[in-house]
Amino acid sequence: MNMYKKIKIESRIINIRLVENAIDEISNELGISKDSYGKVLVATLEAVNNAILHGNKSDPKKFVNIEISWNLNELIIKVEDEGCGFNPEKVPDPTILDNIESVNGRGVFLMSHLADKLKFNRKGNTVTMVFNNIIS
Repeated sequence: MNMYKKIKIESRIINIRLVENAIDEISNELGISKDSYGKVLVATLEAVNNAILHGNKSDPKKFVNIEISWNLNELIIKVEDEGCGFNPEKVPDPTILDNIESVNGRGVFLMSHLADKLKFNRKGNTVTMVFNNIIS
């Protein structure tokens, strides 16, 4: 079964609920397990939150594009903002003692641990997350 959903939201935090609703719909349609649902939801909302706040600097004239696709046994979620991007290699590791109190870097860290694969484009304004074996 192939499935594809595309969402475009203004860079306002309140619009995260539209993405949450889409994840809920897809989870119900596919029969995603409860554990996997939590991983997908948290990673996706983290990516969208980062795109709104860091990528687009909460500018409502800028948009965040979310593409959700399903094929074989992979759920692929791509989140793109209109910002200038960043270098994910330079994000501080939030688990290192010096960085424990810092709020920066937690999103990328979380996404990398929740998704089976995490990839940024060269510019750093698009993240692609892949989730495998999530059907219960």
